[in-house]
Order: sequence, then structure tokens, then C-alpha cells
Amino acid sequence: MLASRALSLAGKRALSTAVCLRGGHAGVAKIDSYALPTYIDERDTPLPDICYVQNLSPDQVSLKEKEKGSWAALSNEEKIALYHISFNQSYAEMTQGSAEWKTVCGGVFFFIGLTALVLFWQRKYVYGPVPHTFDPEYKAKELQRMLDMKVNQVQGLASKWDYENKQWKK
Repeated sequence: MLASRALSLAGKRALSTAVCLRGGHAGVAKIDSYALPTYIDERDTPLPDICYVQNLSPDQVSLKEKEKGSWAALSNEEKIALYHISFNQSYAEMTQGSAEWKTVCGGVFFFIGLTALVLFWQRKYVYGPVPHTFDPEYKAKELQRMLDMKVNQVQGLASKWDYENKQWKK
């Protein structure tokens, strides 16, 4: 049952593909642009699928004919021109640094500054005053109260306090 269903689906797919190829949809099936080979300069793929220059000028055609002969007869300018027919940039030009880092750093610093302004604004207008429990006097009273109550005598705060000499154990 499952095999017959799979075969029927495969048959429908083959028929629908055949209709596209025969011209069932306005005569010609288009090839999507992403399926075609493209030229792109990338460091990880230094040899692109196609040449940089697709439509050669008459000078470039004569240079390509001259290329088929001896390379010793070519001048350095002609060799560079031949190279630039196939490639837009050399590998050194592709790996050359740019000034984009300045823009990135500027954007990062802008947003850090904006965040700092928001934090200062919140501290001044949104948050209330600091609670009294953060005062050093209150903290000292709180510590004394915890020692008086002998909080966590085995391994905690009270275990490190010498109750006879009224000081911290050494």
C-alpha cells in the first residue's frame, strides 16, 4: 500500500515536471538566477565558477587569441589585463583590510554611550532614593544582631566570631 502510494506520488511529480519542460506554462521554463553560476570574490573560494568579464571587447578578444601563443611574448601589462578578464581582484586585494572597523567601533561606542545616558536618566528620575538598609550604620547593627542571635554557628558567620574576646577569630 505504501509502495503504491509512493510510486503514484513519484509518477505525479514526473508528469508535472514533464509538463513544465514541454511548455505547459507559457512556453519556457525559467531557470532561477540562484541556480546559475555566478562570479563573486571571496577569500574562501578564490576561484569563482565563471570569468569576471563575460562579454569581451575586441581588444580583449585579440588578447585572448594572443594568450594561446607563447606567454614569453606577452608584456606584463597584457598578462595583468588577461588576469583581470578572469578575476576582478587579486587574492591580495581581496584580503586587504578595509576601514569598516572604524564604522563598527563608532556604532558600538554610540550605543554604549546611549545606554549610559539611559542608565543615568533612570538613576536620577526613575529609581527612588537608596534604602536605609544600605547605610553603613544599619549594616553594622545588622551584623551585631546576627552575631547576638548566633546565626549559623557550625559553619557560618557565628562560627568565625570569638564571643569571649568580642572579635573575629584568627
